[in-house]
Amino acid sequence: MTSTLLLAFALMLVLEGLMPFIAPAAWRETFRRLVQLTDGQIRFIGLTSMLIGLVMLMIFS
Repeated sequence: MTSTLLLAFALMLVLEGLMPFIAPAAWRETFRRLVQLTDGQIRFIGLTSMLIGLVMLMIFS
């Protein structure tokens, strides 16, 4: 169980690092736009992301 969680965390870090490595200017612009969002919009994005992740976990596990 612990090794699976560590592997998932490692994969997340690899995927999160792709955008700043491949396209740093686009990554920076994305964060400029993100800073301008309201708290409610950011919460909605986070909730949507979590729900999609949960659905994918249920489908693929």
